[in-house]
Amino acid sequence: MTLHYLDFDYSEDEDGNGCFDALADTPAERHAAVLAEVALVLDWAQAAFAGQHGALDEGGTWDHDLQVLSDPSSAAIAAERCSVSLSLSGTPAFCAALRERFRLD
Repeated sequence: MTLHYLDFDYSEDEDGNGCFDALADTPAERHAAVLAEVALVLDWAQAAFAGQHGALDEGGTWDHDLQVLSDPSSAAIAAERCSVSLSLSGTPAFCAALRERFRLD
């Protein structure tokens, strides 16, 4: 499956664990579609690696950080644009599976 809003950048640490980072900045009317894509990715991870979510340094296979951003100083800007940041970190096996499932380069 190809993702339309989340475009991930990949980095790797010295242990081979990877991190996929995506930022989607869209008009407010597309915010629901972005969040649906985030839910799709996280639902897949929960199902494919059930019971393995948690910090990698504490024995987890994958972990994530989700931020929904807006500019609270300007209600007009917040109403027009929405930013979503998603970071997924994981073991080499998790990263390989994520790449395959969502056709990530």
